Amino acid sequence: MSTAEAHQVSEGQAFPDFSLPNQNGDIVHLDDLKGAPTILYFYPKDDTSGCTAEACGFRDQMPHFQGARVIGVSPDSVKSHKKFIEKYSLNFDLLADTEQALCQALGVWVEKSMYGKKYMGVERTTFLVDAEGIVRHVWRKVKVDGHEQEVLAALRSLA
Repeated sequence: MSTAEAHQVSEGQAFPDFSLPNQNGDIVHLDDLKGAPTILYFYPKDDTSGCTAEACGFRDQMPHFQGARVIGVSPDSVKSHKKFIEKYSLNFDLLADTEQALCQALGVWVEKSMYGKKYMGVERTTFLVDAEGIVRHVWRKVKVDGHEQEVLAALRSLA
């Protein structure tokens, strides 16, 4: 069993507690998210093609996520997140998991391979967490195109 499999959080489980800075350096905790559904999506890197498409997809659908929060998480720095938000007018928080602690706790920090070279990185994954902090849906190995629509449909099924 790989490290990622050993730590995977599944539907019906509590989302693990965390404390991470957002793009403004403000610390966000799991308790801050309680009271409304939250979509936490994990992505590899700010301002790359797939990650930008995913972020802009969520940005453009924000009016439809009525009452729910959207939060992006990557290993990038607070400064990188701030620039990414400003460049694309993102309307939600990005959390800086620079030590990959939350990524590892969720099993999304995995060995990847590109052009035969192996490296560690974020496997694009989204968690839909209910108002009480329970994981209601998990999308692993996310394909960006149309993903925000899948998440929206799952969010509506919670109501």
